[in-house]
Amino acid sequence: MNCEKKKNILIIEDDDDINGMLCTLLKLNGYNALSAFSGTEGLLVFNDDVDLVLLDIMLPGKSGGELIREIKTRKQVPVIIMSAIHEIDKKVEMFKLGADDYVTKPFHGEELLARIELQLRHASRFAPAERGGKILCHRDITVDTAVHKASCCGEELSLTHHEFDLLVLFVKNPGRIFTKNNLFELVWGDEYIEDENTINVHISRLRSKLKKCSPDEDYIETVWSVGYKMK
Repeated sequence: MNCEKKKNILIIEDDDDINGMLCTLLKLNGYNALSAFSGTEGLLVFNDDVDLVLLDIMLPGKSGGELIREIKTRKQVPVIIMSAIHEIDKKVEMFKLGADDYVTKPFHGEELLARIELQLRHASRFAPAERGGKILCHRDITVDTAVHKASCCGEELSLTHHEFDLLVLFVKNPGRIFTKNNLFELVWGDEYIEDENTINVHISRLRSKLKKCSPDEDYIETVWSVGYKMK
């Protein structure tokens, strides 16, 4: 008998048909589904028991971008954007705000389920109760894997879980060059549908946050045509 607790997935989608379809899809595949039909309602329904959020961008009330910020301040839960907007600028904007994945409509149910499974598996691997305590240090950077916190020059960094995992990887292996394929495999998992821009955006965001703490220092070096390494 499988006694594993069902994962709770919050759907924030104002289209009744899509919301209903997603609820049915999730329930048929062993998830608990919660529904909200506006940004404001989404924040009211969201709680600490939610394991993942499926989020539309164009919503009444608060926008998807506003929701990502507020959700991530409450809990580092995976957020998958669902949108009919295909433009790369919009995808980059959502990743910069903290989205973990972006699926364009119309999408196949099987692909969405695979992405959900990957994000949940990834989140569980780095849950505080499962990681064990370990302090990692390199130059001015300190990482506490037990509580999922990192600081630079004594200032705490506000990182998404992908940014945190990238930083852990670099701090553990200073000087080692990681190709983009390495980073996809080690941080996103080998089932992730590779998009080179995803790596670029996350590295850029991580660099920017480190730079704010230490403006005169460069920590992550680009090795042209190869990949990245921690100086």
